[in-house]
Amino acid sequence: MPRLSEVLSALDALWPPERAESWDAVGTVCGDPDAEITTVLLAVDPVQEIADEAAKLGAQLIVTHHPLYLRGTTTVAASTFKGRVVHTLIKQDIALHVAHTNADSADPGVSDALAGALGLRVVRPLVPDPTDPAGRRGLGRICELDHPLPLREFAAVAAARLPATAQGIRVAGDPEALIRTVAVSGGSGDSLFDQVRSAGVDAYVTADLRHHPVSEATQHSPLALVDAAHWATEWPWCEQAAAQLDEISDRNGWGLRTHVSRTVTDPWTVHLSSSGAPN
Repeated sequence: MPRLSEVLSALDALWPPERAESWDAVGTVCGDPDAEITTVLLAVDPVQEIADEAAKLGAQLIVTHHPLYLRGTTTVAASTFKGRVVHTLIKQDIALHVAHTNADSADPGVSDALAGALGLRVVRPLVPDPTDPAGRRGLGRICELDHPLPLREFAAVAAARLPATAQGIRVAGDPEALIRTVAVSGGSGDSLFDQVRSAGVDAYVTADLRHHPVSEATQHSPLALVDAAHWATEWPWCEQAAAQLDEISDRNGWGLRTHVSRTVTDPWTVHLSSSGAPN
């Protein structure tokens, strides 16, 4: 069985930390490089529920998409909720490794996994990485449908294929507009509206869309918007990453057991359709 240092080297080859955005916090949060690894848990969020799940599973390593400490800290006291996660991990001999924006822009990356979950054919990156001569890395993806669908039906496909959350799917645009080409970006995506419009696609699937950017986007063009929960758009990456790690394990004869957490860590718990009329 491999040591943690060997597994981390493989993860850094998949998602090189130097390709993370400058503001990001990726890499290994805790863990003994000499510890032996047999079981790995993959999840979106490094929250207490995931730490407890890893301990129950007997995992020695958690790989998450979101960082535990994005903006740094001065304490890991167990009286804080993030500190309690750190204490749980160290007491249970569980390492934590983060692949965030370096996984977003990877080939394959987070948006490839989202496109795959939606049954879309990836054509190219939405925002290409200029350092990639092959033109495959970058943020977001431009995709095509095998057959055009009305926006209403395409949104229903997204609702059926993405993990269930309280938010579900929100849609902006003409429900009967035909969708042939789609831009996708896992996670918060309203900062990419200019690039999406320049791509000339029919629809954009992402998360965390806010009122004013959406209002302005719908005034700019007939671009349809499909807004899913942040967690739901990034969870498919966990399955993709697990498959990548399985392939590395098989190639090296490591015999790792990989598990993808089904725990829903999206923070929203209830959604009610409003029925009141404006006064």
